[in-house]
Amino acid sequence: MVFYDGGCPLCRREIGHYRRLDKAGKVNWLDLHSHPEALERLGVTWEQAMERMHACDAEGRLTTGAYAFVTVWRALPGYRWLAKVVSAIPGVLPVMDFGYGIWARYRRRQPAACELPKDS
Repeated sequence: MVFYDGGCPLCRREIGHYRRLDKAGKVNWLDLHSHPEALERLGVTWEQAMERMHACDAEGRLTTGAYAFVTVWRALPGYRWLAKVVSAIPGVLPVMDFGYGIWARYRRRQPAACELPKDS
């Protein structure tokens, strides 16, 4: 299962790409704007969900950031090889996750990027 920010144009575009590849329907794609309560059952707040991509792997473990991307890639034709490569080389995933964290903070600061809802 992949939890994504359906309110973000960039996120929708990337997930749309992945969904087109998922012809076998192996991944359950869940837009958090349509189902804001979905991650609460896993102990993830709305703010945390909007900061990083989240996915559950085949064993039901929650992954985030670059690790969530690898979870997605493992299920998709055309990306399985990439999941194997980045998982096999020691140190690659932590570096990717660090880079993802920088990117995630940067995208949130852009005027057209996804914004967290403001408290009234």
